Amino acid sequence: MKLLIASDLHGSAACCRLLLEAFRREEADRLVLLGDLLYHGPRNPLPEEYDTMAVTGLLNSAADRLLCVRGNCDSEVDQMVLAFPMLADYALLSVDGTELFATHGHLYGPDAPPPMTGYLLCGHTHLPVRREMGPLTYLNPGSLALPKEGTPRSYMTLENGVFTWHELESGRAFTPLG
Repeated sequence: MKLLIASDLHGSAACCRLLLEAFRREEADRLVLLGDLLYHGPRNPLPEEYDTMAVTGLLNSAADRLLCVRGNCDSEVDQMVLAFPMLADYALLSVDGTELFATHGHLYGPDAPPPMTGYLLCGHTHLPVRREMGPLTYLNPGSLALPKEGTPRSYMTLENGVFTWHELESGRAFTPLG
């Protein structure tokens, strides 16, 4: 099974369209979204082509292939317009023998890891990162709409136990921060 893992869309219809194009291009089986889907948040600028209703329609069109967790900018009112569950604070996944703890990063994260081994998937910081943390490996796909510190808009894939980071626009692979 191949997963495309992304985070921090923040209501950008332009980036949502690019994400769904990448999902098709990567031929992934599932799209895992690590929160902050619709709202830009009080400390973030408006992302490119901010249009929460357009993003809602785009994501709803892929509802049967989405697995989402709640970000710090997501709320119950967002769930009213989305056709897939997105209010869980985390999800435990086992993919081809790989154990994953998927969360946004504001409750559990590198500074407050869950008590488990395997991989900790988080968004929240808008930085693409891979860091070994004892029994856990912390992985962050970066941000789709509002990347920080000069990093590209990005997502990551998991296939055959290998995580790969990709630039959103081109799909080109790159090495995340360590």
